[in-house]
Amino acid sequence: MSIVRVRFAPSPTGHIHVGNVRTALFNYLFAKNQNGTFILRIEDTDLERSSIENENIIYEDLMWLGLEWDEGPVVGGNYGPYKQTERTLIYKKYLDKLLEEKKAYYCFCSKEELDAQREKNLQEGKNPIYSGKCKNIPLAEARQRIEQGEKAAIRFNVTESEVKVKDILKGEIDFPTNMFGDFIIVRPDGTPVYNFVVVVDDALMKITHVIRGDDHLNNTPKQILIYKALGFELPEFAHIPMILGSDHSKLSKRHGDTSVNQFRQKGYLPEAFFNYLALLGWSHPEEKEILSRQELINAFSLERISKSAAVFDFDKLNWMNGIYIREKNIDELYSVAKGFIKCVELSKYDEQWLKNVVFSVREKISVLSEIDEHIKIFFKQSEPDDESIKLLNLETSSAVLERYAEEIKKFETLTVDDYKAITKIVGDATGAKGKALFMVLRIALTGQRTGPDMDKIATLLSPKTQIERINNVLRFIKK
Repeated sequence: MSIVRVRFAPSPTGHIHVGNVRTALFNYLFAKNQNGTFILRIEDTDLERSSIENENIIYEDLMWLGLEWDEGPVVGGNYGPYKQTERTLIYKKYLDKLLEEKKAYYCFCSKEELDAQREKNLQEGKNPIYSGKCKNIPLAEARQRIEQGEKAAIRFNVTESEVKVKDILKGEIDFPTNMFGDFIIVRPDGTPVYNFVVVVDDALMKITHVIRGDDHLNNTPKQILIYKALGFELPEFAHIPMILGSDHSKLSKRHGDTSVNQFRQKGYLPEAFFNYLALLGWSHPEEKEILSRQELINAFSLERISKSAAVFDFDKLNWMNGIYIREKNIDELYSVAKGFIKCVELSKYDEQWLKNVVFSVREKISVLSEIDEHIKIFFKQSEPDDESIKLLNLETSSAVLERYAEEIKKFETLTVDDYKAITKIVGDATGAKGKALFMVLRIALTGQRTGPDMDKIATLLSPKTQIERINNVLRFIKK
Protein backbone atom coordinates (compact mmCIF):
# COMPACT_ATOMS: atom_id res chain seq x y z
CA MET A 1 0.00 0.00 0.00
CA SER A 2 1.16 3.53 -0.73
CA ILE A 3 1.74 5.92 2.14
CA VAL A 4 -1.45 7.82 2.95
CA ARG A 5 -1.37 11.41 1.76
CA VAL A 6 -4.36 13.68 2.36
CA ARG A 7 -4.92 17.37 1.91
CA PHE A 8 -6.96 20.30 3.16
CA ALA A 9 -7.39 22.90 0.42
CA PRO A 10 -9.21 26.04 1.61
CA SER A 11 -9.81 29.20 -0.42
CA PRO A 12 -8.55 32.39 1.26
CA THR A 13 -11.79 34.26 0.61
CA GLY A 14 -12.82 34.65 4.27
CA HIS A 15 -12.61 33.02 7.67
CA ILE A 16 -12.60 29.23 7.92
CA HIS A 17 -16.12 27.92 8.49
CA VAL A 18 -16.84 25.18 11.06
CA GLY A 19 -17.69 22.74 8.26
CA ASN A 20 -14.37 23.36 6.52
CA VAL A 21 -12.26 22.99 9.62
CA ARG A 22 -14.10 19.78 10.56
CA THR A 23 -13.04 18.45 7.14
CA ALA A 24 -9.45 19.52 7.86
CA LEU A 25 -9.60 17.78 11.23
CA PHE A 26 -10.87 14.50 9.76
CA ASN A 27 -8.08 14.61 7.17
CA TYR A 28 -5.54 15.30 9.92
CA LEU A 29 -6.81 12.49 12.18
CA PHE A 30 -6.84 10.00 9.31
CA ALA A 31 -3.30 10.94 8.24
CA LYS A 32 -1.93 10.64 11.78
CA ASN A 33 -3.78 7.38 12.41
CA GLN A 34 -2.21 5.92 9.25
CA ASN A 35 1.25 7.44 9.85
CA GLY A 36 0.63 9.42 6.67
CA THR A 37 1.08 13.01 5.52
CA PHE A 38 -1.30 15.92 6.04
CA ILE A 39 -0.92 18.60 3.34
CA LEU A 40 -2.21 22.15 3.24
CA ARG A 41 -2.88 23.67 -0.18
CA ILE A 42 -4.22 27.18 -0.76
CA GLU A 43 -6.76 27.37 -3.60
CA ASP A 44 -6.51 31.08 -4.37
CA THR A 45 -7.66 31.21 -7.99
CA ASP A 46 -10.63 33.44 -7.02
CA LEU A 47 -8.48 36.54 -7.41
CA GLU A 48 -11.24 39.03 -6.61
CA ARG A 49 -12.05 37.54 -3.19
CA SER A 50 -8.73 36.01 -2.14
CA SER A 51 -6.34 37.96 0.06
CA ILE A 52 -3.10 37.52 1.99
CA GLU A 53 -4.95 38.62 5.14
CA ASN A 54 -7.43 35.76 4.80
CA GLU A 55 -4.60 33.37 4.01
CA ASN A 56 -2.84 34.33 7.24
CA ILE A 57 -6.06 33.84 9.20
CA ILE A 58 -6.26 30.29 7.81
CA TYR A 59 -2.74 29.59 9.06
CA GLU A 60 -3.52 31.09 12.48
CA ASP A 61 -6.80 29.17 12.87
CA LEU A 62 -5.23 25.84 11.92
CA MET A 63 -2.24 26.38 14.20
CA TRP A 64 -4.52 27.44 17.07
CA LEU A 65 -6.45 24.20 16.69
CA GLY A 66 -3.23 22.19 16.48
CA LEU A 67 -3.73 21.08 12.87
CA GLU A 68 -0.10 21.44 11.89
CA TRP A 69 0.50 20.49 8.28
CA ASP A 70 3.40 18.32 7.18
CA GLU A 71 3.66 19.94 3.73
CA GLY A 72 2.35 23.21 2.38
CA PRO A 73 2.85 26.96 2.56
CA VAL A 74 5.34 28.18 5.18
CA VAL A 75 6.73 24.66 5.86
CA GLY A 76 7.42 23.68 2.24
CA GLY A 77 7.66 20.17 0.82
CA ASN A 78 8.66 18.16 -2.25
CA TYR A 79 5.45 18.67 -4.25
CA GLY A 80 5.02 22.45 -4.26
CA PRO A 81 4.24 25.14 -4.96
CA TYR A 82 1.29 24.77 -2.58
CA LYS A 83 -0.64 27.84 -3.77
CA GLN A 84 -2.61 27.50 -6.99
CA THR A 85 -1.69 30.96 -8.29
CA GLU A 86 1.93 29.78 -8.32
CA ARG A 87 1.13 26.67 -10.40
CA THR A 88 -0.05 28.33 -13.64
CA LEU A 89 2.64 26.82 -15.86
CA ILE A 90 1.87 23.36 -14.48
CA TYR A 91 -1.81 23.72 -15.41
CA LYS A 92 -0.91 24.97 -18.91
CA LYS A 93 1.14 21.84 -19.57
CA TYR A 94 -1.81 19.56 -18.84
CA LEU A 95 -4.31 21.78 -20.66
CA ASP A 96 -2.16 21.62 -23.78
CA LYS A 97 -2.06 17.84 -23.44
CA LEU A 98 -5.87 17.62 -23.33
CA LEU A 99 -6.24 19.98 -26.29
CA GLU A 100 -3.66 18.17 -28.42
CA GLU A 101 -5.33 14.81 -27.72
CA LYS A 102 -8.78 16.26 -28.51
CA LYS A 103 -9.95 15.54 -24.98
CA ALA A 104 -10.73 19.23 -24.63
CA TYR A 105 -11.57 22.02 -27.06
CA TYR A 106 -11.98 25.77 -27.33
CA CYS A 107 -15.52 27.11 -27.08
CA PHE A 108 -16.22 30.54 -28.61
CA CYS A 109 -19.93 30.70 -27.72
CA SER A 110 -21.00 33.95 -26.11
CA LYS A 111 -22.91 34.15 -22.84
CA GLU A 112 -25.99 35.20 -24.77
CA GLU A 113 -25.76 32.12 -27.03
CA LEU A 114 -25.31 29.83 -24.04
CA ASP A 115 -28.21 31.41 -22.14
CA ALA A 116 -30.49 31.07 -25.17
CA GLN A 117 -29.50 27.43 -25.65
CA ARG A 118 -30.06 26.71 -21.98
CA GLU A 119 -33.51 28.29 -22.06
CA LYS A 120 -34.45 26.31 -25.19
CA ASN A 121 -33.39 23.03 -23.57
CA LEU A 122 -35.41 23.77 -20.47
CA GLN A 123 -38.50 24.60 -22.52
CA GLU A 124 -38.12 21.28 -24.34
CA GLY A 125 -37.73 19.39 -21.06
CA LYS A 126 -34.06 18.58 -21.70
CA ASN A 127 -31.05 18.93 -19.42
CA PRO A 128 -29.54 22.41 -19.94
CA ILE A 129 -26.19 21.15 -21.21
CA TYR A 130 -23.88 22.47 -23.90
CA SER A 131 -24.72 21.48 -27.47
CA GLY A 132 -21.15 20.77 -28.56
CA LYS A 133 -21.31 23.48 -31.25
CA CYS A 134 -17.57 24.24 -31.09
CA LYS A 135 -16.38 20.70 -30.57
CA ASN A 136 -15.22 20.16 -34.16
CA ILE A 137 -13.32 23.41 -34.67
CA PRO A 138 -9.74 22.37 -35.56
CA LEU A 139 -7.24 23.23 -32.85
CA ALA A 140 -5.04 25.25 -35.22
CA GLU A 141 -8.03 27.35 -36.32
CA ALA A 142 -9.11 27.90 -32.73
CA ARG A 143 -5.66 29.07 -31.70
CA GLN A 144 -5.50 31.43 -34.68
CA ARG A 145 -8.83 32.99 -33.67
CA ILE A 146 -7.55 33.47 -30.14
CA GLU A 147 -4.37 35.13 -31.47
CA GLN A 148 -6.63 37.52 -33.37
CA GLY A 149 -8.28 38.60 -30.11
CA GLU A 150 -11.32 36.32 -29.73
CA LYS A 151 -12.14 35.06 -26.26
CA ALA A 152 -12.76 31.36 -25.70
CA ALA A 153 -13.39 29.01 -22.84
CA ILE A 154 -11.96 25.49 -22.84
CA ARG A 155 -14.41 22.62 -22.44
CA PHE A 156 -13.70 19.03 -21.52
CA ASN A 157 -14.84 16.62 -24.23
CA VAL A 158 -17.12 14.14 -22.47
CA THR A 159 -17.35 10.87 -24.42
CA GLU A 160 -18.54 8.44 -21.74
CA SER A 161 -22.24 7.95 -21.04
CA GLU A 162 -21.85 7.52 -17.30
CA VAL A 163 -19.28 7.72 -14.52
CA LYS A 164 -19.13 5.39 -11.52
CA VAL A 165 -18.05 7.04 -8.28
CA LYS A 166 -16.83 4.67 -5.58
CA ASP A 167 -17.09 6.37 -2.22
CA ILE A 168 -15.87 4.97 1.10
CA LEU A 169 -18.94 6.32 2.91
CA LYS A 170 -21.65 6.31 0.25
CA GLY A 171 -20.78 3.21 -1.74
CA GLU A 172 -20.96 3.17 -5.56
CA ILE A 173 -22.95 5.89 -7.32
CA ASP A 174 -23.67 6.12 -11.06
CA PHE A 175 -23.68 9.58 -12.63
CA PRO A 176 -25.08 9.88 -16.21
CA THR A 177 -22.92 12.39 -18.07
CA ASN A 178 -25.97 13.91 -19.76
CA MET A 179 -26.51 15.64 -16.42
CA PHE A 180 -23.62 18.00 -17.14
CA GLY A 181 -22.33 17.52 -20.73
CA ASP A 182 -19.08 19.06 -21.96
CA PHE A 183 -18.10 21.19 -18.96
CA ILE A 184 -15.81 24.21 -18.84
CA ILE A 185 -12.30 23.69 -17.43
CA VAL A 186 -10.92 27.14 -18.34
CA ARG A 187 -12.95 30.35 -18.30
CA PRO A 188 -12.83 32.83 -21.22
CA ASP A 189 -10.54 35.07 -19.12
CA GLY A 190 -7.98 32.26 -19.03
CA THR A 191 -8.60 31.19 -15.42
CA PRO A 192 -8.68 27.40 -14.96
CA VAL A 193 -11.67 26.21 -12.94
CA TYR A 194 -11.74 24.17 -9.75
CA ASN A 195 -12.59 20.78 -11.25
CA PHE A 196 -9.51 20.88 -13.47
CA VAL A 197 -6.87 22.33 -11.15
CA VAL A 198 -7.89 20.18 -8.17
CA VAL A 199 -7.29 17.03 -10.22
CA VAL A 200 -3.88 18.17 -11.41
CA ASP A 201 -2.89 19.26 -7.91
CA ASP A 202 -4.12 16.11 -6.18
CA ALA A 203 -2.48 13.83 -8.76
CA LEU A 204 0.89 15.59 -8.75
CA MET A 205 0.89 15.84 -4.95
CA LYS A 206 0.20 12.08 -4.84
CA ILE A 207 -2.97 12.43 -2.77
CA THR A 208 -4.22 8.94 -1.91
CA HIS A 209 -7.53 9.88 -0.24
CA VAL A 210 -9.78 12.84 -1.03
CA ILE A 211 -11.79 13.45 2.15
CA ARG A 212 -14.17 16.38 1.75
CA GLY A 213 -17.74 17.59 2.25
CA ASP A 214 -20.51 15.88 0.32
CA ASP A 215 -21.37 19.20 -1.32
CA HIS A 216 -18.47 18.24 -3.64
CA LEU A 217 -19.98 14.88 -4.60
CA ASN A 218 -21.47 16.21 -7.85
CA ASN A 219 -18.03 17.47 -8.87
CA THR A 220 -16.49 14.04 -8.48
CA PRO A 221 -17.65 12.44 -11.77
CA LYS A 222 -16.21 15.37 -13.73
CA GLN A 223 -12.95 15.05 -11.85
CA ILE A 224 -12.79 11.31 -12.45
CA LEU A 225 -13.13 11.96 -16.21
CA ILE A 226 -10.19 14.36 -16.04
CA TYR A 227 -8.10 11.91 -13.99
CA LYS A 228 -8.65 9.26 -16.66
CA ALA A 229 -8.03 11.62 -19.57
CA LEU A 230 -4.67 12.64 -18.11
CA GLY A 231 -3.70 9.08 -17.21
CA PHE A 232 -3.63 9.76 -13.49
CA GLU A 233 -4.36 7.11 -10.87
CA LEU A 234 -7.63 7.72 -9.02
CA PRO A 235 -7.50 8.46 -5.30
CA GLU A 236 -10.06 7.01 -2.91
CA PHE A 237 -12.98 9.33 -2.18
CA ALA A 238 -14.85 9.90 1.08
CA HIS A 239 -17.59 12.54 1.08
CA ILE A 240 -18.57 13.67 4.56
CA PRO A 241 -22.18 14.70 5.30
CA MET A 242 -22.63 18.38 6.04
CA ILE A 243 -23.13 20.07 9.40
CA LEU A 244 -26.63 21.32 10.24
CA GLY A 245 -27.92 23.93 12.64
CA SER A 246 -30.39 23.23 15.46
CA ASP A 247 -33.30 23.56 13.00
CA HIS A 248 -31.70 20.92 10.74
CA SER A 249 -30.98 23.41 7.97
CA LYS A 250 -27.42 23.97 6.73
CA LEU A 251 -25.34 25.62 9.46
CA SER A 252 -25.12 29.36 8.81
CA LYS A 253 -24.63 32.67 10.60
CA ARG A 254 -28.26 32.76 11.73
CA HIS A 255 -27.53 29.80 14.03
CA GLY A 256 -24.73 31.69 15.80
CA ASP A 257 -20.97 31.67 15.45
CA THR A 258 -19.79 29.68 12.45
CA SER A 259 -16.14 30.65 11.85
CA VAL A 260 -13.18 29.31 13.80
CA ASN A 261 -12.07 32.87 14.46
CA GLN A 262 -15.36 33.64 16.23
CA PHE A 263 -14.96 30.63 18.51
CA ARG A 264 -11.41 31.71 19.30
CA GLN A 265 -12.59 35.20 20.23
CA LYS A 266 -15.35 33.81 22.46
CA GLY A 267 -12.80 31.93 24.51
CA TYR A 268 -13.21 28.33 23.51
CA LEU A 269 -10.15 26.24 24.29
CA PRO A 270 -8.51 24.68 21.22
CA GLU A 271 -8.33 21.24 22.81
CA ALA A 272 -12.06 21.36 23.66
CA PHE A 273 -12.99 22.59 20.18
CA PHE A 274 -10.79 19.88 18.63
CA ASN A 275 -12.51 17.22 20.77
CA TYR A 276 -16.01 18.50 19.94
CA LEU A 277 -15.41 18.77 16.17
CA ALA A 278 -13.98 15.25 16.06
CA LEU A 279 -17.27 13.93 17.46
CA LEU A 280 -19.34 15.95 15.01
CA GLY A 281 -20.23 13.15 12.63
CA TRP A 282 -17.80 10.57 14.00
CA SER A 283 -18.06 8.36 17.07
CA HIS A 284 -15.54 6.62 19.28
CA PRO A 285 -15.78 2.80 19.30
CA GLU A 286 -16.46 2.90 23.05
CA GLU A 287 -18.75 5.96 22.77
CA LYS A 288 -16.34 8.07 24.85
CA GLU A 289 -16.80 11.82 24.59
CA ILE A 290 -13.89 13.46 26.41
CA LEU A 291 -10.84 12.40 24.44
CA SER A 292 -7.30 13.67 24.11
CA ARG A 293 -5.78 14.39 20.72
CA GLN A 294 -3.78 11.16 20.85
CA GLU A 295 -6.82 9.11 21.85
CA LEU A 296 -8.70 10.53 18.88
CA ILE A 297 -5.81 9.78 16.53
CA ASN A 298 -5.53 6.22 17.81
CA ALA A 299 -9.25 5.50 17.41
CA PHE A 300 -10.03 7.36 14.19
CA SER A 301 -11.24 5.56 11.07
CA LEU A 302 -13.18 6.72 8.04
CA GLU A 303 -15.62 3.84 8.45
CA ARG A 304 -16.94 5.32 11.72
CA ILE A 305 -17.95 8.60 10.09
CA SER A 306 -21.73 8.89 10.16
CA LYS A 307 -23.59 8.66 6.87
CA SER A 308 -26.11 11.27 8.05
CA ALA A 309 -25.58 14.98 8.68
CA ALA A 310 -24.36 16.11 12.09
CA VAL A 311 -26.18 18.78 14.10
CA PHE A 312 -24.00 21.46 15.68
CA ASP A 313 -25.01 21.62 19.35
CA PHE A 314 -23.75 24.82 21.00
CA ASP A 315 -24.90 23.64 24.44
CA LYS A 316 -22.83 20.47 24.18
CA LEU A 317 -19.80 22.44 22.99
CA ASN A 318 -20.18 24.78 25.98
CA TRP A 319 -20.49 21.81 28.33
CA MET A 320 -17.35 20.23 26.89
CA ASN A 321 -15.42 23.50 26.98
CA GLY A 322 -16.39 23.93 30.63
CA ILE A 323 -14.94 20.51 31.43
CA TYR A 324 -11.63 21.43 29.79
CA ILE A 325 -11.57 24.76 31.67
CA ARG A 326 -12.05 22.99 35.01
CA GLU A 327 -9.32 20.46 34.22
CA LYS A 328 -6.66 23.18 33.99
CA ASN A 329 -4.48 23.92 36.97
CA ILE A 330 -4.31 27.45 38.36
CA ASP A 331 -1.32 28.57 36.25
CA GLU A 332 -2.66 27.06 33.02
CA LEU A 333 -6.09 28.62 33.50
CA TYR A 334 -4.71 32.08 34.20
CA SER A 335 -2.42 31.84 31.17
CA VAL A 336 -5.33 31.25 28.78
CA ALA A 337 -7.82 33.49 30.62
CA LYS A 338 -5.87 36.69 31.21
CA GLY A 339 -6.30 37.87 27.62
CA PHE A 340 -10.08 37.88 28.18
CA ILE A 341 -9.96 40.03 31.33
CA LYS A 342 -11.01 43.56 30.34
CA CYS A 343 -12.70 44.86 33.51
CA VAL A 344 -9.41 45.85 35.21
CA GLU A 345 -5.83 46.69 34.42
CA LEU A 346 -4.01 43.53 35.43
CA SER A 347 -0.66 45.23 36.08
CA LYS A 348 -2.16 46.97 39.13
CA TYR A 349 -2.71 43.71 40.99
CA ASP A 350 -0.59 40.93 42.42
CA GLU A 351 -0.41 38.14 39.84
CA GLN A 352 -0.85 35.29 42.32
CA TRP A 353 -3.94 36.96 43.73
CA LEU A 354 -5.32 37.36 40.20
CA LYS A 355 -4.65 33.68 39.54
CA ASN A 356 -6.60 32.78 42.67
CA VAL A 357 -9.49 35.03 41.61
CA VAL A 358 -9.68 33.45 38.16
CA PHE A 359 -9.41 29.95 39.59
CA SER A 360 -12.23 30.68 42.04
CA VAL A 361 -14.80 31.17 39.26
CA ARG A 362 -13.81 28.28 36.99
CA GLU A 363 -16.93 26.30 37.95
CA LYS A 364 -19.14 29.15 36.76
CA ILE A 365 -17.85 29.66 33.21
CA SER A 366 -18.18 27.64 30.02
CA VAL A 367 -16.20 30.03 27.78
CA LEU A 368 -13.37 32.37 28.73
CA SER A 369 -15.17 35.48 27.50
CA GLU A 370 -17.59 35.05 30.42
CA ILE A 371 -14.82 35.60 32.93
CA ASP A 372 -15.20 39.39 33.25
CA GLU A 373 -18.80 39.06 34.39
CA HIS A 374 -17.82 36.62 37.13
CA ILE A 375 -14.67 38.25 38.53
CA LYS A 376 -15.76 41.90 38.51
CA ILE A 377 -17.18 41.52 42.04
CA PHE A 378 -13.60 41.20 43.32
CA PHE A 379 -12.80 44.67 42.01
CA LYS A 380 -16.01 46.62 42.50
CA GLN A 381 -19.10 46.32 44.67
CA SER A 382 -22.28 46.10 42.59
CA GLU A 383 -25.52 47.98 43.27
CA PRO A 384 -28.02 45.56 44.89
CA ASP A 385 -31.30 44.94 43.09
CA ASP A 386 -34.77 45.16 44.68
CA GLU A 387 -34.80 41.54 45.86
CA SER A 388 -31.38 42.01 47.45
CA ILE A 389 -32.52 45.18 49.19
CA LYS A 390 -35.38 43.25 50.81
CA LEU A 391 -32.86 40.82 52.32
CA LEU A 392 -30.64 43.65 53.53
CA ASN A 393 -33.62 45.09 55.39
CA LEU A 394 -34.40 41.96 57.37
CA GLU A 395 -34.57 42.54 61.12
CA THR A 396 -31.25 40.79 61.74
CA SER A 397 -29.29 42.10 58.73
CA SER A 398 -27.62 45.11 60.38
CA ALA A 399 -26.57 43.03 63.36
CA VAL A 400 -25.15 40.31 61.09
CA LEU A 401 -23.06 42.78 59.13
CA GLU A 402 -21.85 44.73 62.16
CA ARG A 403 -20.80 41.59 64.05
CA TYR A 404 -19.09 40.09 60.98
CA ALA A 405 -17.13 43.33 60.45
CA GLU A 406 -16.16 43.37 64.11
CA GLU A 407 -14.87 39.78 63.98
CA ILE A 408 -12.78 40.12 60.80
CA LYS A 409 -11.00 43.25 62.10
CA LYS A 410 -8.70 40.90 63.97
CA PHE A 411 -7.29 39.37 60.76
CA GLU A 412 -4.89 40.46 58.02
CA THR A 413 -6.31 37.72 55.77
CA LEU A 414 -8.92 35.02 56.23
CA THR A 415 -8.61 31.30 55.65
CA VAL A 416 -11.61 29.11 54.85
CA ASP A 417 -11.55 27.82 58.45
CA ASP A 418 -11.47 31.41 59.76
CA TYR A 419 -14.49 32.29 57.63
CA LYS A 420 -16.46 29.25 58.81
CA ALA A 421 -15.65 29.95 62.46
CA ILE A 422 -16.62 33.62 62.14
CA THR A 423 -19.94 32.94 60.44
CA LYS A 424 -20.78 30.47 63.25
CA ILE A 425 -20.04 33.14 65.82
CA VAL A 426 -22.18 35.68 63.92
CA GLY A 427 -25.04 33.22 63.52
CA ASP A 428 -25.01 32.26 67.19
CA ALA A 429 -24.88 35.91 68.30
CA THR A 430 -27.66 37.21 66.01
CA GLY A 431 -29.87 34.16 65.61
CA ALA A 432 -29.61 34.55 61.81
CA LYS A 433 -29.18 31.49 59.64
CA GLY A 434 -29.60 30.42 56.00
CA LYS A 435 -30.35 33.34 53.69
CA ALA A 436 -30.58 35.77 56.59
CA LEU A 437 -26.93 35.04 57.32
CA PHE A 438 -25.10 33.88 54.21
CA MET A 439 -27.10 35.68 51.52
CA VAL A 440 -26.98 38.94 53.45
CA LEU A 441 -23.20 38.63 53.71
CA ARG A 442 -22.95 37.81 49.98
CA ILE A 443 -25.04 40.84 49.00
CA ALA A 444 -23.08 43.13 51.31
CA LEU A 445 -19.71 41.99 49.98
CA THR A 446 -20.59 41.75 46.27
CA GLY A 447 -23.95 43.42 45.61
CA GLN A 448 -25.18 40.17 44.02
CA ARG A 449 -27.17 37.12 45.12
CA THR A 450 -25.14 34.71 42.97
CA GLY A 451 -21.48 34.22 42.25
CA PRO A 452 -18.45 32.35 43.54
CA ASP A 453 -18.70 30.38 46.75
CA MET A 454 -18.73 32.65 49.79
CA ASP A 455 -15.62 31.09 51.32
CA LYS A 456 -13.73 32.07 48.15
CA ILE A 457 -15.03 35.66 48.30
CA ALA A 458 -14.16 35.95 52.00
CA THR A 459 -10.65 34.59 51.56
CA LEU A 460 -9.80 36.56 48.41
CA LEU A 461 -11.12 39.95 49.49
CA SER A 462 -9.01 41.45 52.25
CA PRO A 463 -10.76 42.07 55.60
CA LYS A 464 -10.15 45.79 55.04
CA THR A 465 -12.00 45.70 51.69
CA GLN A 466 -14.80 43.64 53.20
CA ILE A 467 -15.26 46.10 56.04
CA GLU A 468 -15.36 49.04 53.61
CA ARG A 469 -18.06 47.30 51.59
CA ILE A 470 -20.07 46.41 54.68
CA ASN A 471 -19.92 50.02 55.89
CA ASN A 472 -21.23 51.19 52.50
CA VAL A 473 -24.17 48.81 52.84
CA LEU A 474 -24.83 49.77 56.46
CA ARG A 475 -25.03 53.44 55.47
CA PHE A 476 -27.44 52.43 52.70
CA ILE A 477 -29.63 50.42 55.14
CA LYS A 478 -29.76 53.16 57.75
CA LYS A 479 -30.77 55.97 55.38
